[in-house]
Amino acid sequence: MIKLGLTGSIGMGKSTVAAMFADEGVPVFDADAVVHQLQGPGGRILPAIEAHFPGTTGPAGVDRPALGAAVFGRPDEMRALEAIVHPAVREERAAFLNAHADAPLVVLDIPLLFETQGEAQVDKVAVVSAPPEVQRERVLARPGMTEDRFAAILAKQMPDAEKRARADFVIPTGGPQDETRAVVRCVIACLMPQSGG
Repeated sequence: MIKLGLTGSIGMGKSTVAAMFADEGVPVFDADAVVHQLQGPGGRILPAIEAHFPGTTGPAGVDRPALGAAVFGRPDEMRALEAIVHPAVREERAAFLNAHADAPLVVLDIPLLFETQGEAQVDKVAVVSAPPEVQRERVLARPGMTEDRFAAILAKQMPDAEKRARADFVIPTGGPQDETRAVVRCVIACLMPQSGG
C-alpha cells in the first residue's frame, strides 16, 4: 500500500482534489471530516472537550464559535484541545488503514501535514496549490471569514511555496477543474503504474 499525504493551505481546493481521488476509486481519509464527526452530535470526544472547556458542547455537538473563542489566541488552550483531538484522529486513521489494507493506494487528507510533521506517516506528499489571489478570493467568500482571521490562519500555516518545494507532487487548482482532474489521474498513474493509468 502506498500512502499519499494530501495537503495544502486554506482555500487551495484540497477538498475538491480529495473528491477527485475518491471519484477515481482511491480510498480517502479526510482528517477534517473525521474531526467534525468526532465533535458532532454524539461524537466520542465531546465529554473530554466539555470537561476541559465547559459550555462549549451541546446536543448538536461542539459549539464551534464558543470553542473557537475559548482557544483563539490562547496557545495553551489550543494545545489542550489538540491533545484531545489528535489522538482520536490517529485512532480513526489506523482503523481506516486497517479497513483498506488491500488497497494499493490510499489518500490521507491532512490539512496541517507539514506543520505537524505528518510527512513521516506517508510515502509521498501531494500539495494542492492555487495562485495567492485565487486563494484569497475563495477564503474571503466563506461565511464569517475576515481579513484578520485569514491572516491569522495563514500565519499558522507553512507558506505555500515551501509546501510546494517539499512535495512529491503539486496539484494546481487555479485553472479549469478538468486540468486539475488530469493531474490527479497522472499522480494515480505514477503511483500505481501496474494499473495501466
